[in-house]
Amino acid sequence: MGYSSKIQDENMDALFDAILSLENKEECYRFFEDICTIKELKAISQRLEVVKLLVAEQTYHAIEEQTGASTATISRINRALNYGADGYHLVLKRLGYLDKKKDK
Repeated sequence: MGYSSKIQDENMDALFDAILSLENKEECYRFFEDICTIKELKAISQRLEVVKLLVAEQTYHAIEEQTGASTATISRINRALNYGADGYHLVLKRLGYLDKKKDK
């Protein structure tokens, strides 16, 4: 593995192995509804929506109104987007929200 994670351990490896074993959205729904609370899942999905709006160059105010995320959450996501592990960039590029010019 070329990337060194701050959170990597045997338990995280097992979690990610489990996630990577899922084959479709239905399996994702079934697994994540069992492993996470609805509130946790809503928070994670909200973060993904916030990051999509950030790369679309929306203002914090507009993002707050559209998603209900606090400005502190938006700021934290923006910091991770710009200075984090590039996970957001990886996913956004694969989902088509970033073109190659904007990718790090």
